[in-house]
Amino acid sequence: MGIEPLALILVAILFGCLALGLWVGFALIAVGLAAMLLASSAPVELVFATKVWGALNIWDLTALPMFIWMGEILFRSRLSSDMFSGLAPLTTRLPGRLLHANIFGCALFAAVSGSSAATTATVGRMSVPELTRRGYDQRMIIGTLAGSGTFGFLIPPSIILIVYGAATEQSIARLFLAGIGPGLMLAALFSGYTMVWALMNRARMPAAEPVTSWAEKLRALLLLGPTILLIVAVIGSIYAGLASPTEAAVVGVLGALVLSGFGGSLNWQSTWGALRGATITTCMISFILAGAAFLTVAMGYTGIPRALAAWIGEQGYSAHALLAALVVFFILLGMFLDGISIVVLTTSVILPMVLAAGIDPIWFGIFLVLVVEMSQITPPVGFNLFVLQSITGRGIFEIARDAFPFFLLLVLATAILTLFPEIALWIPQTMLAR
Repeated sequence: MGIEPLALILVAILFGCLALGLWVGFALIAVGLAAMLLASSAPVELVFATKVWGALNIWDLTALPMFIWMGEILFRSRLSSDMFSGLAPLTTRLPGRLLHANIFGCALFAAVSGSSAATTATVGRMSVPELTRRGYDQRMIIGTLAGSGTFGFLIPPSIILIVYGAATEQSIARLFLAGIGPGLMLAALFSGYTMVWALMNRARMPAAEPVTSWAEKLRALLLLGPTILLIVAVIGSIYAGLASPTEAAVVGVLGALVLSGFGGSLNWQSTWGALRGATITTCMISFILAGAAFLTVAMGYTGIPRALAAWIGEQGYSAHALLAALVVFFILLGMFLDGISIVVLTTSVILPMVLAAGIDPIWFGIFLVLVVEMSQITPPVGFNLFVLQSITGRGIFEIARDAFPFFLLLVLATAILTLFPEIALWIPQTMLAR
């Protein structure tokens, strides 16, 4: 069978499985099985067992369930509500006022969570009722939250960066360091847009909040203290060379348990709920990784990746043209797959082309995460849209409309990162050169 008809058959099987509601991991396994049966005489069961075991038996992946567990603990503790209460008095003088609490709150929670959906859900459950009660514009409430919730993918410790590092054999510590600059840039773009919108739409802003005293601001900073302490303990231990990402993840879990205990929100019910939630999420991601690993080796038997790489090479694309094509490709793919599935499904095919074009794999990891963040707020399959639908009761496409300006800001951030790669590479180069 020729490569083109085989590729069409496999794509049809993949989207057919997804349309039938089959879990992503099992859909990938089904496509890999079909590829092996159609294009190879190798023993499928031996290839499957060997590849899946090799893909999951990676020490760096141990950090994955730990960071997920840490986020689940914080999601059920008072620390998240204290974080929002601490941010509110510090934003009253900014144009847009409490709308910035969505942006800064998501940035802070992302730094101790690593999950985009968890970041959106945690901050959203606190901010949406409060901002609605105070009369803020609903479209901006939802838009700032949908866009800022994607910080969970980029700001370390990021679950998707761990997955990318394991899939491509890149340093997770370097990826974490590389995510800091782009994360701050994205927060600045979102905050700047919110200020401009507020200045141009004064009639849609509620009455000014009472001016907060210095004593109130000091109390707000004290409420933020535990969150900042946990960030320093987790991320600082990695950057200082005191712990690997896996060891830092354990530090984060212990720190989250201690802070929850001191905050009075640690009990058997919340502990069991956090452990159960982390187990379910970890198993889901593990099935996706296993399916993608099997599909990767199966695709190698078909020759499709080699043919695709050769075709792109024949087009003579420059590095920037290749990246522009990949942006369009990933945006289209993100309309149907979640971020982690996109990363594990495409890296084995895309990375050889990227390396051949002379693109740094660490930088490309951050670029990929930025583009994948767009998939979180694009219908019909945008996880942040689903989370916000459950919080607000609004329709998916209505929420996507509110998030569209922040989608464009993500596109702008991707362009800036492409023109100035030092935004991602300067910190890891500087820190690790010491």
